Amino acid sequence: MWVKVILVFMGGGLGAVTREFCMLLMGHDSSSFPLDIFVANILASFVLGLVFGYHRSRNVSDEFSLLIATGFTGGMSTFSSFVYGAYSEMVDPAKLAVSILYIVSSLVIGFAAAWAGVKLTARSRPA
Repeated sequence: MWVKVILVFMGGGLGAVTREFCMLLMGHDSSSFPLDIFVANILASFVLGLVFGYHRSRNVSDEFSLLIATGFTGGMSTFSSFVYGAYSEMVDPAKLAVSILYIVSSLVIGFAAAWAGVKLTARSRPA
């Protein structure tokens, strides 16, 4: 049990650092679409799809899936960051349309990224 907890812990830490690095690299303009959070969440969705697809076809172990799918992508894309990105736009009534665009595009493109990750692994054969 402790090995699983440690794998999730390590992956979560790496994912959180990766999210912060992505956000620092992109910068954040508080007057526009929260692109930094959006990109981190979409990349994490894609990685989650890849790992899920490979795990489903038995090309990666349960432990690797815990490290990356549960830990890393969980740390890289957090619901709190997503909500904060939407809230920061909603505070100003003039930015309500941007907030709605952010929410809808995050859900639609995040789903599409996860789907694309799974589809990329569809032709893989078990190791």
